[in-house]
Amino acid sequence: MGVLAVLILPLLLFGISGIIYIYRAVGRLMSKSAVQNKVVVITDAISGLGKECSRVFHSGGARLVLCGKTWEKLEALYNALISVGDPSVTFTPKLVLLDLSDINCIQDVAKEILDCYGCVDILINNASMKVKGPVQSISLELDKKIMDANYFGPITLTKALLPNMISRRTGQVVLVNNIQGKLGVPFRAAYAASKHAAQGFFDCLRAEVEEFDVCISTVSPTFIRSYHVQPEPGNWEASIWKFFFRKLTYGVHPMEVAEEVLRTVSRKKQEVFMANAIPKAALYIRTFFPELFFAIIASGVKEKQKVEEK
Repeated sequence: MGVLAVLILPLLLFGISGIIYIYRAVGRLMSKSAVQNKVVVITDAISGLGKECSRVFHSGGARLVLCGKTWEKLEALYNALISVGDPSVTFTPKLVLLDLSDINCIQDVAKEILDCYGCVDILINNASMKVKGPVQSISLELDKKIMDANYFGPITLTKALLPNMISRRTGQVVLVNNIQGKLGVPFRAAYAASKHAAQGFFDCLRAEVEEFDVCISTVSPTFIRSYHVQPEPGNWEASIWKFFFRKLTYGVHPMEVAEEVLRTVSRKKQEVFMANAIPKAALYIRTFFPELFFAIIASGVKEKQKVEEK
């Protein structure tokens, strides 16, 4: 009896782990089957997240249209996908040059995208441009460039492809956004403004196209970190503000976000917020206790300025 009692807990944990593993494996298979034969357009496919999205959707049997600013990098991605893909279950990706910050070219590129397969089932708006610095040091020209890349570019491409989805009464648009589409972070005003604008646009669009069975989804991680970069060590715990921003800037890996994008598409989720407890708490405080949130942020800025002066 004593031996049995000792073994019950490990066996129970082993059984639960096995069930979780099977559940996740089945979920991944179902997610991939949901995109099989679907025409999937991925913008900025040559970025870290773009590559991971290309990998998971390609292995799921999607017909990919990969967009990027550099032809050589698109070809390198193409070769990488072809080298590991199973020709019996995957399609050869189509490559399209696209710079979302060049608004004037997007209409022509949208026609080129539609010419690839005659339709678009899923559009993944992934492209993004970042800038960091005090408001007074960022030029208006750079502000406009950020807005073009993060707001006007994605909505122009979406508007160009949307009529095809509406006429067919099917389709999904996914916006890969950021926590800064929900709350502003100091020294990232232009970036936060562009992300707020994109969030607002796609929230409105979601309601407008629901009657046409077109799904609008937003996936908002805190930050998407690069493959090999980890947060630098330091005395971050010296204040609550620094502790908060250490948690905030500790982003998620591109592979995690790509898997979540795939789940979002297969389950037609409307909104996903990828963050640990600290950013979620910050969002809650910003919503229900704005004065407290503003005070914490302001104190952090003052502290940062004192450190720089020293």
